Amino acid sequence: MNPRNILLGVDTGGTFTDFVLFDGARLTVHKRLSTPHAPEEAILLGIANLGIEITRLNVVHGSTVATNAALEGKGVRTAFITNHGLGDMLTIGRQARRELYNLQPKPVSPPVPQALCLETGGRVSADGSTIEPLTVDDLALLRQQLQQLQPEAVAINLLFSFLDDSHEKAIEAIVPEGIFVSRSSAILPEYKEYERGITTWLNAWVGPLVQRYLQRLQQGLPTAQISVMQSSGGTIAAELAGARAVQMLLSGPAGGLAGARFVGQRAGREKLLTFDMGGTSTDVALIDGEPRLTNNGKIGPWPVSVPMVDMHTIGAGGGSIAYIDEGGLLQVGPQSAGAAPGPACYGRGGLQPTVTDANLVLGRLRPDAFLGGKMQLDDNAARNAVATLATPLGLSIEATAQGIIQIANEHMAQALRVISIQRGIDPQGFTLMPFGGAGGLHVCALAETLGLQEALVPVHGGVLSALGMLVARRSRELSRTLASNLDAVDNTTLENYFSELEKTAQQALQQEGIATNAITTKRSVDLRYRGQSSTINIPWQKNSQDEFHHAHQQRYGHRLHQAVELVNIRIRAEGPAPEIELPPLTTTTAAMPQQQVELFGISGKVNVWQRETLMAGQKITGPALITEAVATTFIDEGWGCVVDGFGNLLLRRAN
Repeated sequence: MNPRNILLGVDTGGTFTDFVLFDGARLTVHKRLSTPHAPEEAILLGIANLGIEITRLNVVHGSTVATNAALEGKGVRTAFITNHGLGDMLTIGRQARRELYNLQPKPVSPPVPQALCLETGGRVSADGSTIEPLTVDDLALLRQQLQQLQPEAVAINLLFSFLDDSHEKAIEAIVPEGIFVSRSSAILPEYKEYERGITTWLNAWVGPLVQRYLQRLQQGLPTAQISVMQSSGGTIAAELAGARAVQMLLSGPAGGLAGARFVGQRAGREKLLTFDMGGTSTDVALIDGEPRLTNNGKIGPWPVSVPMVDMHTIGAGGGSIAYIDEGGLLQVGPQSAGAAPGPACYGRGGLQPTVTDANLVLGRLRPDAFLGGKMQLDDNAARNAVATLATPLGLSIEATAQGIIQIANEHMAQALRVISIQRGIDPQGFTLMPFGGAGGLHVCALAETLGLQEALVPVHGGVLSALGMLVARRSRELSRTLASNLDAVDNTTLENYFSELEKTAQQALQQEGIATNAITTKRSVDLRYRGQSSTINIPWQKNSQDEFHHAHQQRYGHRLHQAVELVNIRIRAEGPAPEIELPPLTTTTAAMPQQQVELFGISGKVNVWQRETLMAGQKITGPALITEAVATTFIDEGWGCVVDGFGNLLLRRAN
């Protein structure tokens, strides 16, 4: 193996850390339990398990460090600097109630304690003129306050700093050395001070944690080149990623969509409904040629306005815990058993029943085939865990397990409706693509619920996010607020703004070794009707206004006869796609079933196939189980599948 050609994609999840190795000719996959206390440990152990020579190793990594810190409220001590009178900006927010009809909601702690909210001068008006100057005394006072408070990070968010960033830069310059600084005019130069402020604060709040983690990883792999997956689906050098930690919040899921698009294109399926079912959660998304991006994402209760893949996430994964609620009804999730202790069947001390335990009880997971036989599942432990629910429900263990699966399936089906039907998109023209370690076990049931005729279980689906890391391009996404009627925009001025953003993005990519002639750029605009607060992103072209009317009609069911406003302009600059291809299947002999087993609710024996032995063109009729090293696929009654030339399983409902 030539070390110069070694590419390694790594996706750190809540339960497992996934690896996909490409040596220039073939792909090798690996999976091991995550180490949440120190994620780099699982990565270094996995590299050792794979026997990789780390000299000149290229690692592309998707990390949950930023996500977990934000969701668990474990960011660093952060000061928030804004203009006079706006210190409670992040606390007030949009004054939206989490529980609309609850007259006595539980108090919620503000993002930043009052003592850490600092106010200063340097106020700019909506036309870019200075209303209140930023004086030398203001800067001296801020420095004194920071020295007294001793924060680990500082978030700077002044009004209209996207029009004039000089005051924010001046404040940044006086921050004591060693403190992480996040400046809104660098992180998100757009209007809406609350969303810009929260995004800037999140970047500061988790930035030092991400930087320290990446430094530990680089120390463990001193000769490797490390890149990090961004939430937008492109990669960035690790040494730059820490300063943009907020852009890593959907790092892993973005890799999954990059992998789904890559495999879907080679299978001739450009329109995909995807669901990534891991151990802790399920992410659903829609791909129509390429993954969609949004600037209206959320992490926990907070808006995140940097570009990220447009997906809907629910707490339904293989590790989701089933329980009986106060009304005596069976529920599943969002709490998860995670990696430690994990589902009861892992034999690591878990006692609560999970979706994985239910699949094992029903026979859909084979105890001796999990992780390619490297991890033996404890069937008795799974049955004992599910029995804790079966007894009070008055059901058999198997019937209770079936109920757990049905509830989890309905949660995922509803999430798929949110991403498609509720946005005016008919899912009938799309192919359902499951991935993640647990996705293939639920694919037929979800397709049935949505009325879909076809599904595609991708090759290496259990580690598809890690594969997506390898095929992702280096990229930058930049934006700027203009806020003007579209008809009144001067084309020359607009062209200058676009060119300025493109030049900045190209320079950033050039510093990462991308040749200028290999960089491609895409332009888009955020449009809305006058008087609206939300926008729709449209590719910038001569008929962008017509496209906006059409998109508004599709999403909301109507169009308005009002002026259209151009709010933001955006560019995406990308380097070339990595030269990676799926190796074709070489098996020339049709495989035979490994064994026959009994599954609850199905009469007669069910064939169990080993996916690695299947031949291109081979057909399998359900019910059947197809096992592999990193996942299991359950083909239900009434469904069949054919294996394509790369090893993907194309499932179709029988007529």
